Amino acid sequence: MDNIERTLGQLFEGRDFEKEYQGLKQQVLHYQPIQDFFKEHKEDITEQLVNQNLSNLYEFMTQHKKFTEQEETLMPGYAPKLVLNGEFITVTYYPTKEKIEEDKRRAVERRFHSLYMPKQVLEANLDNFYVDENSRYLARVEAYKFLDDYIVKKGNYVKGLFIHGSFGTGKSYLLGALAKELALKGISTTLVYLPEFMREVKQSISDNTVGEKIQFAKETEVLMLDDIGAESMTAWTRDEVLGAILQFRMQEELPTFFSSNYNMDQLENHLMFAQNGIEEKLKARRIMERVRYLSKEVNLEGKNRRF
Repeated sequence: MDNIERTLGQLFEGRDFEKEYQGLKQQVLHYQPIQDFFKEHKEDITEQLVNQNLSNLYEFMTQHKKFTEQEETLMPGYAPKLVLNGEFITVTYYPTKEKIEEDKRRAVERRFHSLYMPKQVLEANLDNFYVDENSRYLARVEAYKFLDDYIVKKGNYVKGLFIHGSFGTGKSYLLGALAKELALKGISTTLVYLPEFMREVKQSISDNTVGEKIQFAKETEVLMLDDIGAESMTAWTRDEVLGAILQFRMQEELPTFFSSNYNMDQLENHLMFAQNGIEEKLKARRIMERVRYLSKEVNLEGKNRRF
């Protein structure tokens, strides 16, 4: 006990606390934002009110200085504000414009799931989708039409799109831009690069996670399968993976999109052959019946914009 008292005595020795208090009080009272607050509430501000709430005024001064000097505050992303509430002056924190925009961005990210998609596609925007050719204009019209129909007809089935065309015409970009618009409207979307997804599903056999990967693709609100037809297809991935996903989404009438270098007829021909070379027309036709039920065919032609 003696040691503690001695230490405290040494710490406080020679300090004039009244003088320090008055100096601190003057700093607070002469801080311009606080003076502005007093002027705004001049009819209600009294010396007693100020003295009772000096600690809150001090908190505001220190946090406001840090905020304006872009230093770390008690609540990063929030700006301090004084509020008069009866006999109390309190400090509240409101989100900055940057914080609001960041929260919006994070909300969009939470609704926009992507698997194996390039950064360019994830940053796509419908306003930046070139419409300098007729097929591109019509494709964007179909994208906007889906957006309008899905919002207006919420609860009723709306077909997705099957966007096909040659390499580099912007099929994946259009899907990404549409997914971003849906996310902004509060609609969860999953955009999947199908060849990589199929590879991962095959690899998941060893750790028994195939079912959960397929289930996720089945149940997401809006599913977009990018580059269907480019994957290394087997009878198993076609029937037990792709077929199961499409069957569930058809039964539940969940919006589903596709992009492909093949049109629907060409894709059906592609799906007729498993890797062992055995033609399976009936199974391929069954897959394409689901694709046709789920989506409307849209042709997207034009120059290769990757170069």
